[in-house]
Amino acid sequence: QVQLVESGGGLVQPGGSLRLSCSASGFSMNYAVIGWFRQAPGKEREGVACISNTDGSTHYADSVKGRFTISSDNAKNTVSLQMNSLTPEDTAVYYCATSYPIVVFVDACIGGYGMGKRGKGTLVTVSS
Repeated sequence: QVQLVESGGGLVQPGGSLRLSCSASGFSMNYAVIGWFRQAPGKEREGVACISNTDGSTHYADSVKGRFTISSDNAKNTVSLQMNSLTPEDTAVYYCATSYPIVVFVDACIGGYGMGKRGKGTLVTVSS
């Protein structure tokens, strides 16, 4: 059974950093496409970053380019999201998702295409 569990959320001041982790069970991330998404209250879900472990390609939303970095640790079967220079606009529930066993292109992933298996999410609050 495919399961994804997020961790690392919390309260951080503007300008601060957080590192989120997505741990997988029931499948190997080695050849999977994993994405991070977020949803703020009253707003639509937004794709944040995606990584394809088939070729290492990544894709980021324009709103986070240069601030967020997605990376994969296949040995630990986890994908992380390093978030720097956080602003209050980054406040949201962040969750990871996968298209496994289907492989999609990362630009499709960022739009949520095929990313049907997801975790429950972790809350990130950016506030002073």
